[in-house]
Amino acid sequence: MSSPFASAASPALTAGQISYGAVAPGNTAAVIGAGFGGIALAIRLQAAGVQTTLFEARDKPGGRAYVYQDQGFTFDAGPTVITDPSALEELFALSGRKLSDYVDLLPVAPFYRLCWEDGLHFDYANDQGAMDRQIHALNPADVAGYQRFLAYSKAVFEEGYIKLGTVPFLSFRSMVQAGPQLAKLQAWRSVYSMVARFIENEHLRQAFSFHSLLVGGNPFATSSIYALIHALERKWGVWFPRGGTGALVRGMLRMFEDMGGTLRLTAPVDRIEVEQGRAVAVRVHGESLPFGQVASNADVVHTYERLLGHVPRGAAEAQRLKSKRFSMSLFVVHFGLRRQQPQLQHHTVCFGPRYRELIDDIFNGDALADDFSLYLHAPCATDPSLAPPGCSSHYVLAPVPHLGQAPLDWSVEGPRLRDRILDYLQARYIPGLRDDLVTCRIFTPSDFKGELAAHHGSAFSLEPVLTQSAWFRPHNRDDVIPNLYIVGAGTHPGAGVPGVVGSAKATAGLMLGDLS
Repeated sequence: MSSPFASAASPALTAGQISYGAVAPGNTAAVIGAGFGGIALAIRLQAAGVQTTLFEARDKPGGRAYVYQDQGFTFDAGPTVITDPSALEELFALSGRKLSDYVDLLPVAPFYRLCWEDGLHFDYANDQGAMDRQIHALNPADVAGYQRFLAYSKAVFEEGYIKLGTVPFLSFRSMVQAGPQLAKLQAWRSVYSMVARFIENEHLRQAFSFHSLLVGGNPFATSSIYALIHALERKWGVWFPRGGTGALVRGMLRMFEDMGGTLRLTAPVDRIEVEQGRAVAVRVHGESLPFGQVASNADVVHTYERLLGHVPRGAAEAQRLKSKRFSMSLFVVHFGLRRQQPQLQHHTVCFGPRYRELIDDIFNGDALADDFSLYLHAPCATDPSLAPPGCSSHYVLAPVPHLGQAPLDWSVEGPRLRDRILDYLQARYIPGLRDDLVTCRIFTPSDFKGELAAHHGSAFSLEPVLTQSAWFRPHNRDDVIPNLYIVGAGTHPGAGVPGVVGSAKATAGLMLGDLS
């Protein structure tokens, strides 16, 4: 999802206005990291005539959207909720192409099934009549309250996402300019407290406040501006690419290469070389490769500490960033079953016995809680091709503290938590799970740190609190090295697929504006 913030002061030329030939020939750029943000940035640069090389350390592209295959099952490792397809369509239109020529997006309905341990379930969908009936059954007064909340969500969506979502804050003055509107929208309030202003029923308060967790935010601490996610989903729906999220990654990269861009896999960048205050090259496998501009889609602490730690700017910025608050991590179990699971919707949120208290443990605790809440992904409900005939592919994740808070030994805790989660799913959601289990693997906070170079094993980079948003977040263009740029979850707008795709638009606008 996207952060609400960006600058009211646009660069003279924005990425969406640039086409082939807009920059002089011979300009080159390196983009480090083939996550969604890096790929979207590479597409924008290549479409504008900048010869762009995309470097990826792993053997497959995607970053957090990596794909695993095992025994005929396909497992998306990361994002599975695709919203705002218009942002993706815009990328393909830059070169006169269509998203539908490369990727088939399938609608998901309901958006989510929300389940509680008392047996209640709520199907959150883009069907107002069905929503009203479900809300009325829980608390008749909340039907009108929900309409007021939806109106608020639409207001912050228009202000924060439509107007200000893809241009960068580069000065504190631009933050001040946005201040009056943020004050009018009560940005200092938390998502949960704003939902609670309109809605009385506790189940519904949870149903309409959990979304900030999808971008690494604590509903009780994240700015109420993030309530815009609700309006975003109601406007554009929730989608899933046929073939999985990895199919979207492949489609974007196929277009990038069709335009003449270069993708290099298993090509970790060891350092960004700086001379006379400018980035001049990237070092890959001991070879120095010169580029006119360099952008990093890698973790922001990794970028400054590892790739730029040999220069004063890198060391200083890394130290500054390490003092920030980072989002929670995730514990993920991928598993394949020999039976279909028609009782499951595509996306299920499984609320545990505690909400506020569990979230406090996740964001502020130093150990694993005894309970958990889960997100269960059952993509075969929409696309059966992700598993062998008659089978089903799944993943389930639990938010957990990052390693900076809870430095656990995940080689020990991982199998224990896996077994607890599978037993819980078997008891409540998937009867016979253990007997039907064909394949299973886990991804822990230690893997986020080791495989994705994520600081503290955080799943979403810096926590999206108000004091770490907009100008307070790492900038899309470095403040000291003028041709070094940042894209992805660690800069603004923020985490989530729309967020990092929006960051690519903001960063491309700066890079191309600097060239012109």
